[in-house]
Amino acid sequence: MGILFRNGTIITASEMVEADVLVEDETIKLIGRGISARGHEVVNCKGKYLLPGGIDVHTHLDLPFGGTYSNDDFDVGHKAAAFGGTTSHIDFVIQPKGGSLHDGLKTWREKAKPAQIDYGFHMAITDLRDDVMDEIPSLVDEGITSLKLFMAYKNVFQVDDRTLFRAMQVAAKHGMIVMVHAENGDVEEQLRLRLLAEGKTDPHWHYWSRPPEIEGEATNRAVVMAGLANCPLYVVHMTCEPAVEALRRGRALGYPVMGETCVQYFYVTYDKHLKAPGFEGAKFVCSPPIRHPHDHDVLWQAVREGTLQAVSTDHCDFWYEGGVGPWEEWAKQHNGGDWVEYEKQDPSYRRPGKELGKGNFAKIPNGLPGIEDRMIVMWHLGVNGGKISPQRFVELNCTNPAKIFGMYPKKGTIAVGADADIVIWDPNKRHTISARTHHMRCDYNLYEGLKVRGMPVRVYQRGKLLVDGDQWHGVNGGGQYIARKPHAPVL
Repeated sequence: MGILFRNGTIITASEMVEADVLVEDETIKLIGRGISARGHEVVNCKGKYLLPGGIDVHTHLDLPFGGTYSNDDFDVGHKAAAFGGTTSHIDFVIQPKGGSLHDGLKTWREKAKPAQIDYGFHMAITDLRDDVMDEIPSLVDEGITSLKLFMAYKNVFQVDDRTLFRAMQVAAKHGMIVMVHAENGDVEEQLRLRLLAEGKTDPHWHYWSRPPEIEGEATNRAVVMAGLANCPLYVVHMTCEPAVEALRRGRALGYPVMGETCVQYFYVTYDKHLKAPGFEGAKFVCSPPIRHPHDHDVLWQAVREGTLQAVSTDHCDFWYEGGVGPWEEWAKQHNGGDWVEYEKQDPSYRRPGKELGKGNFAKIPNGLPGIEDRMIVMWHLGVNGGKISPQRFVELNCTNPAKIFGMYPKKGTIAVGADADIVIWDPNKRHTISARTHHMRCDYNLYEGLKVRGMPVRVYQRGKLLVDGDQWHGVNGGGQYIARKPHAPVL
């Protein structure tokens, strides 16, 4: 027995067409009109769209960062993703300092055991010794074809130019892609120290420690190196005109370079959000920082014209007001132990969050919630706002991520032979986004009070129903690891 999705309008990256979709054995078996319903469950999709499941290729679940851990994990975070129409994501494995890449991979495989949606891994390299450089090719055998290096976070994650270029050379040789967090960490350090010395400690000063110029400069540097190494480059979370212009120049020169932005950079602003009274602006602290309405316009143009190829979230959420338990004493004793296990012992406990940065913006954990809201907000702002077509929406949120990161055509499209990751989307359904109703483990929402039109009403992962209205049908362990292919195309 299969599932027959009847009378819906299929949206892919290239077309919108009314057709039925037959799913059997977790894959799409047939697309057409008048498909026989005999022996199949029939789902009436009249008046609804059929979209491929969303793919978020930039997430940080259960990430140790800034003296705490991000709240969402491969259980709750997966549930939240699916309620927003995302059925696959790629998370970042962090190489432990002094350890190997496979040490990090072992840790993340353990974190992923409760998976409820499909997932893959990028490898974030923090300590690129010669033995680690030799380890990189073995990642392809693990289905990991993307490396991330940081040009920011000096004395924590940042690598120098020599290390970045060497990594690009190795990656190019093995059909891998290099991702960079592009901000000049050396300049950021000097700006940050000066601001703090001047007593400028409120959350909004975070922006001035990481101005657009240092993002543009680092992006340009990475683009030039990628061109010299002939290495596919993917610049993550781009926010501003200097960075977009650097990428545009590289693409005009024929360099194999691409970029993403994140949904928050189309909506939140420095003046309205980051500069909110008191400590409220801490909710919106991330790196690179949120910018200005002018940058929103720049980003919309970049995704329309193809300078930017994908929209992700950089999902990495923290409590706004955490620290309910005796976490300081516990942290001293355990020095980086498992916060989740501690929370099980004390249900009233909440791991520390943004309040760590009261009196010092540099100590605010960088990161925002968004894995649940990405598709809904992008549809509302982009499609309803007349900025992108429904096909471009699918391209940015589903198809391009699958192509760039070696998952296509199993993921990212509705086509015969593809995994039956299908979202039934109601373009007329209205909803008010709020922390009171979202499924993320976070006590605030970036889009609080935003009234949207268009959202998922049913979500399927490989033919299995995950979301039906406000009902959850997923199970722990139901998500599968996605082993990705090297030599993916540069779009």
